[in-house]
Amino acid sequence: MALVLAPEPPLADWLAALDAQIARAPGFFDQRPVLLDLGLLPPDQPGVAGLIEAIAGRGIRIIGTEGAHKSWAGVEKWGIGLGPPGAAAAGGARAGRPIELPDEPRPAERPAPAADPAPIVGGSGTTLLIDHAVRSGQSIVHEAGDVTVLGTVAWGAEIVAGGSIHIYGTLRGRAIAGLNGNKSARIFCRRLEAELLAIDGVYRTAEDMDPAVTGRPAQAWLDGETMLLAALD
Repeated sequence: MALVLAPEPPLADWLAALDAQIARAPGFFDQRPVLLDLGLLPPDQPGVAGLIEAIAGRGIRIIGTEGAHKSWAGVEKWGIGLGPPGAAAAGGARAGRPIELPDEPRPAERPAPAADPAPIVGGSGTTLLIDHAVRSGQSIVHEAGDVTVLGTVAWGAEIVAGGSIHIYGTLRGRAIAGLNGNKSARIFCRRLEAELLAIDGVYRTAEDMDPAVTGRPAQAWLDGETMLLAALD
């Protein structure tokens, strides 16, 4: 599942705690999608405008936020949805509900899998073809185009693509398409049991997916700032 970071004031102390976490486990955030919960910050919080850049500068990939306040100067540059703290955007918009990690105040910690395989990183071609199943803990990253998997994507596995994602098997892990702002990207799978789907930062978690679509061949795409899901049969 995605990790959750929940900044709290003072931001300088929180960022220092984040740096300490990264120092303890340098690879902890590598290739992992992160949701940013801003609900603990007050409306008059100073220094919020550069917060996402400061976090991203530490090698952390943010796929969505919740709780951003419209009064914060510079927040419109983030290109993400705004909403009141705790509000989930209908249809899986960027301000959708984050996945809570139990008993973890800040920053969110979770043990990494015992033996994560090295990420498979695609080259400059249009499509990256994976002709085998993707195991739990494995990450497939291809920012230059589509990714096609001829097998199952296990729980805890991750597919990241600059374009669309095609899974000719069961999708149980995370699928993150349209990584570089490609709003026309789609996600297709033979059987939908995903932990998380994301397209250009708009995401849905398992709990937000229609039970009528899960367990069936399905596709996901964007309609404006809303992610839509539909069965393929």
